[in-house]
Amino acid sequence: MASASQVQAAVDRLGQLIGHPVLVEDPRHQPLWWSAQGQVDGTRMRTILQRDVGPAATAVVARLGLAKVTGPVRVPAAPEADMLARWCIPLRAGRDLLGYLWLLDPDETVTDGQLADAVECAALATETLALDRFAGEGREHRRAVLLRHLAAGEDAGSARELIHLEELDPAVMVVVNAPPQSGEWGLPEAMSVHVVTVGDPPATSGPAVRLAQLHVAVERARQVQRALRAGAHLARPTWDALGAWHLIVAAPADLTVAHLHPGADALAALERDDLLVTARALLEAGGDVTQVAEALHLHRTTLYYRIQRIEAVTGANLKSGHDRDALLLALRLAAYRQAEA
Repeated sequence: MASASQVQAAVDRLGQLIGHPVLVEDPRHQPLWWSAQGQVDGTRMRTILQRDVGPAATAVVARLGLAKVTGPVRVPAAPEADMLARWCIPLRAGRDLLGYLWLLDPDETVTDGQLADAVECAALATETLALDRFAGEGREHRRAVLLRHLAAGEDAGSARELIHLEELDPAVMVVVNAPPQSGEWGLPEAMSVHVVTVGDPPATSGPAVRLAQLHVAVERARQVQRALRAGAHLARPTWDALGAWHLIVAAPADLTVAHLHPGADALAALERDDLLVTARALLEAGGDVTQVAEALHLHRTTLYYRIQRIEAVTGANLKSGHDRDALLLALRLAAYRQAEA
């Protein structure tokens, strides 16, 4: 756990090693730590002496999109802003920008190895700034922010920060449950994150993933919940129990229901849904007329009449395995897409 004095010592060592001035500042360009300054430009002098950055220098940062970069960026000289060429290394905790490390390099003499040393120094500064943020905003709030970052997409930085915050094993594996389980970390959309231990019951999201891959587990849990809303009958409500529904949840967006069987759209277009409901029940039951008649509380004569109407409307031969499979997949895909939260 780094302290401010340790960061200052690292900045001093880096400046001596590379032979160029180093500056660490916050996102508003307020100086935090800096090395002994040799050759500097007007922007660097103003930052340290006046704790201010001129509008021309601010415009350079904005034009180059430095607030959004995730790794070292070579910033060319900008005479209009009185800026020499330099390296910029963003300080990020997950998706949050905590500041910048600037390394003057007007003669392009910084080597790849020295740049790697600068990245290590930036990581130490990031750790210190992130810990200060924890103290200011509270552990639970910070955990929730990091989980939202991880649920949105792969984020190694947020994973490292959360592991440090919660004192977890770096190799920790997690799953997602929906609906949320008590004692687990809450997520939006009525889900929760569980740190896996031996003997845990199956989770909604299926196999455990690394913390940095939490978004994968979140998406799997969403798919399970959506499939259940679409009428899926699963042995258990988990991603690894989806069976043939994996084909539905993984269907590409440009695959239409009509591509599978146009009869599904024809049934959906009817004013009444009794034929659509009957068709889905019959196909899900594998053509078992007795089971469907009991489930829908229909007389067999009524059911046989509906089957004839379904075949007439869809053009499908329900005695044909090919037609049955295609129409069932089409009906499932239509229901799955309609069940989008």
